[in-house]
Amino acid sequence: MLFTWDATNLCLVSPRWRIRGSLSLLVSLAAVAGLAAGYEALRAATRRYEKGTERRLGDLPKRSQQRKRAKIVKAVLYAAQNFYAFMIMLLFMTYNGWVMVAVTAGFFAGYMLFADDDESSATKDTACH
Repeated sequence: MLFTWDATNLCLVSPRWRIRGSLSLLVSLAAVAGLAAGYEALRAATRRYEKGTERRLGDLPKRSQQRKRAKIVKAVLYAAQNFYAFMIMLLFMTYNGWVMVAVTAGFFAGYMLFADDDESSATKDTACH
């Protein structure tokens, strides 16, 4: 695969998501940006859930039923974030400049819209998710 700005007959993730012209390119780029922004919304929702859970369950014993349920929910959120991140990575790995810009713009917009100024770090632990 080579980096390109050419979007002619570009396939994104599945053969059903194919760019065939200018309109489908614009709609697809908007969808890609929306997906990336949605990932940031999921991250923000997960942070809020974790903070609320810590506050609510702070004094309960570690082996309590509520803590077990909260851990299951956190595991589901973690798995969803990772699945989502790897799907976005596949979009980025088309090596198409337009798609890369759309992913980056979506992350930017999502962070601006959904990140809490007081509690959201701009750094991440791993590069791919």
